[in-house]
Amino acid sequence: MLYTRREIGRQMTLTLCGGAALANLTFAQESNSTRQSPRENFFNGKARKAVEAGLAYLATRQTDDGSFGIGPYRNNLAVCGLCGMAFLSAGDLPGRGKYGGQLNGCIDYVLASARDSGFIHTGESNTRGPMYEHGFATLFLAEAYGTSPKPGLRQKLVKAVQLIINTQNEEGGWRYEPRRDEADLSVTVCQVMALRAAHNTGVFVPKATIDRAIAYTEKCQNDDGGFSYMASELGDSRFPRSAAALVAMYNAGIYEGDALSRGLEYVMQFPPDQSGQDNRQYFLYGQYYAVQAMWHAGGRYWNTWYPAIRDALLSEQRGGGAWSDAISSEYGTAMACLILRMPESYLPIFER
Repeated sequence: MLYTRREIGRQMTLTLCGGAALANLTFAQESNSTRQSPRENFFNGKARKAVEAGLAYLATRQTDDGSFGIGPYRNNLAVCGLCGMAFLSAGDLPGRGKYGGQLNGCIDYVLASARDSGFIHTGESNTRGPMYEHGFATLFLAEAYGTSPKPGLRQKLVKAVQLIINTQNEEGGWRYEPRRDEADLSVTVCQVMALRAAHNTGVFVPKATIDRAIAYTEKCQNDDGGFSYMASELGDSRFPRSAAALVAMYNAGIYEGDALSRGLEYVMQFPPDQSGQDNRQYFLYGQYYAVQAMWHAGGRYWNTWYPAIRDALLSEQRGGGAWSDAISSEYGTAMACLILRMPESYLPIFER
């Protein structure tokens, strides 16, 4: 069954689950008494036009098989998933809306790359890690689920989720390859996001899996409130992964507490209108997570952060609608569009 664009929110997603599935929800539920809403939307006309130009650019970059781009990251499933999420975030649906055809292409490419084991991967090795691809591809399938009649989508989504569950290591995290080996915070957050999105659709995710992942995340926190790359080898805190850690906690149903408060204050030291080295390295990756964290936090966090990253991104958009990034302009443009649309995103994973 297909749904209208304004039905792509958490309430509709939970409705898709049905009563029996709702009885098995495994994530902590949001407490209205602890949440704060942002005072203003901030998604102005300039931001809207920038996103429209960005999506138009992405549409020109999709290849015949549904993937995106050229160069080392051509055919990358994480890039494809993020581009698909950018189209969904603007309210288009698979087969419907201005970019419905592009969305169908994204879904087809991801489904064609799903193996019998559940692993979603093209087999190419020139990426930052297969589990990044798998995580973002799974997240995209979960966000598209319920809006697409594609045969096999749910079955492949369930298998992809099960692979994540089965490859969690003893520490509670994940790393580049789909096996129980080492773990790092960045890949772990990617899997938590995919699991949360799948859970929102009614796919079963064991509570123990999430509890262990959040325990691992919290073990990575340093005394300064920021987060290290690995729990086994605590190192310096960095802005991008610290923002990511906060989003993992929010998506696990943690909305208050010392770890979250200290993490927010650490991230607030690196506003997007400053260009220090720690702020510019993996800039869009960090801002993708930071804007989500501030959206969940609300209040002064959101009201300070979003206008700053909005204006920074508007100033950096290139002619033709693209944003640059070391990975690829397709990746950079998708990330920028997702960040800018946060106040009015139609993606269930971004619902508060």
